[in-house]
Amino acid sequence: MIFQPVLHPLLLVLLCAPVAGFVVWELVRPSTSSGTQRGGSGTQASTPRWVWALRLLTVLVVFVMLLRPGIPGGTSQTLATDTDIVLMVDTTASTVAEDWNGEEPRLDGIRSDVQAIVDEYPGARFALITFDASPQLRLPLTTDATALISAVDVLRPEVTDQSQGSSIGIANRMLADTLSAAAKAAPERSRMVFYLGDGEQTAASDPESFASSRSFIDGGGVFGYGTADGGPMRKTTGTAAEGEYIQYQGAPARSVIDEANLETIAEQLGVDYTHREAEAAPALPEAPTTTTDYASAGEVGNVIELYWIAALVLVVLIGIELARATMLVVRLRGLRAPASAPAAGGDR
Repeated sequence: MIFQPVLHPLLLVLLCAPVAGFVVWELVRPSTSSGTQRGGSGTQASTPRWVWALRLLTVLVVFVMLLRPGIPGGTSQTLATDTDIVLMVDTTASTVAEDWNGEEPRLDGIRSDVQAIVDEYPGARFALITFDASPQLRLPLTTDATALISAVDVLRPEVTDQSQGSSIGIANRMLADTLSAAAKAAPERSRMVFYLGDGEQTAASDPESFASSRSFIDGGGVFGYGTADGGPMRKTTGTAAEGEYIQYQGAPARSVIDEANLETIAEQLGVDYTHREAEAAPALPEAPTTTTDYASAGEVGNVIELYWIAALVLVVLIGIELARATMLVVRLRGLRAPASAPAAGGDR
């Protein structure tokens, strides 16, 4: 038997002991032989000892439940992908263009695909780089997939009024540095890169090349978002989308996907390009190294929880208390019912 208390055991004792002490005192103190206690205006029925005994049992059951008892249930082996994965996410204004799955922002599709990548490579280390007017390393390599998903969930595009054009290759140096550092720190691990964007080059210069990163990459993919017809973009403040659309020559500006640019990036990285649509799940390659089943470090102990048994007992005890309280209320109402009408022929 093992215990996983919800609070420190000493705190549980301090919480339950006073209540248990009061119940024990009521249980053992002498009671009147008639089963009643005299009051100034009548009699009041004393609480039967069996009721106090049930209340003491209730306190003990609550204490046991908060201790969270359990028994060892064996071990299960965890899977870990011996791979470092760098995600590059477009956060320019066009990432909220409304042509994903009809009229939804492209960023919704990016978030969905990031979740799919995390699910596909359990135990991998993930890094997140975003790019708009400048690149940012939002999350260094970590096995905390929850932190990655949280970081992607709170992503917002660049502020519209501050946008002066952006390059789809502006993060090339940051990617190369991240991969180089990962290769130096853990040369035995493989590395994958996923680029998620629309390929729209709005800077006046030509896009920078990712070719310098290719020697560090063992797999990955380039995912393209958007349509040839394009989608309108709402103005953004960096925290939320406003109701007003960005205007161009008197009409809502539209962002269109540039698949030629995305295919070029895929060629530079040495990975495949995929145009993403909401109807299909992303085609993810197998990890370059086999998903590993660690014999010792990957084994975690399972515990079969038993607190639910105490919870069921508690429900029964509370039910008894409620039933008794209902009976007392019904009896009290009967005692307070109006007396029968007086006989005819009373005082005139």
